Amino acid sequence: MTKQHLQWTFLEEHETYRCRVFSVKDTTCRSPEGDTKSFSVIDAPDWAIIIPLLQEETEDTFVMVHQWRHGSQCLSTEFPGGVIEKGEDPIEGARRELQEETGYVAGTIQKIGEFSPNPAIMKNRVHVFLATDLVKTGTQHLDADEYVDVERVPFTTVLSAMGKPPYVHALMASALTLFIQWKTLTQTAPL
Repeated sequence: MTKQHLQWTFLEEHETYRCRVFSVKDTTCRSPEGDTKSFSVIDAPDWAIIIPLLQEETEDTFVMVHQWRHGSQCLSTEFPGGVIEKGEDPIEGARRELQEETGYVAGTIQKIGEFSPNPAIMKNRVHVFLATDLVKTGTQHLDADEYVDVERVPFTTVLSAMGKPPYVHALMASALTLFIQWKTLTQTAPL
């Protein structure tokens, strides 16, 4: 799908702000009609979201984390995840984040999709992984500023609560949609 009449041409960019987790760049581009415009773009590392799945007899259950989110000033229940380190393969970053945040390691991990978190203003990608054959090590390795509780949550609870506190993180809804897609396309058993 080329759609040349919609495509802009990148000309240049320069950084206007940098902090620990992202930078802001003014990007100059040429429109399809030849006009030159500047746009602010957030440049951040790619992220991984991991859906840790415990396939139990009665219902699929997720290993999820509860943590404080400074932007929304509230607690959020989420799939574990975090920044993919520079030079790190996304699947290895996912394995690392799963173990660090939850104390679980995955026997099997597979990528089920990726998104642009907000393509209007952000350059990075979020990679979504499904982790199965989980083994609980019992040891978290949290960052100095991370405070995380771990809980097993049934699929139906997550599905019915998504979009209501504390299930307020939009990227988790996107990840849940990819899980439902995966489950629908690969499994014969009902959700």
